[in-house]
Amino acid sequence: MECLVSWTGHSGTRSGMGFLAETGSGHTVVMDGAPDAAQPDNGGQNLAPRPMETFLAGAGGCTCYDVVLILKRGRHAVSGCTVKLTSTRAETDPKVFTAIHMHFSVTGKGIPALAVERAIAMSHDKYCSASIMLGKTAAITTSFELNEA
Repeated sequence: MECLVSWTGHSGTRSGMGFLAETGSGHTVVMDGAPDAAQPDNGGQNLAPRPMETFLAGAGGCTCYDVVLILKRGRHAVSGCTVKLTSTRAETDPKVFTAIHMHFSVTGKGIPALAVERAIAMSHDKYCSASIMLGKTAAITTSFELNEA
């Protein structure tokens, strides 16, 4: 897997904290830093997600992918899945994630709650590389709701 991340600056200048990531699969992701009123050239312009937000979103995508795939492989009629991630980061550098809660909302027809619980556990214990890595610094908790379609 490869990714090339380039500093873009803003307005064609080499100030600011904008970045463009070009993935090995041929896609791009734009990222930006938070504005810094004290040192404007060292801050972003809030034009895109922060790199750490993108990292958290990637973990959400990874685990949601697993949950849907596990339910589908179990022949459950899943028609929707979202995961809302809320996190806490350390106060000092490196500001790693210290706690992450993932709340899944699964929609489908006749899916047993036990199947959803099992799919989430399998993702976090075995399949989701991102959440397993994040689990080295963060306490990860999960919850879910099941909606009948």
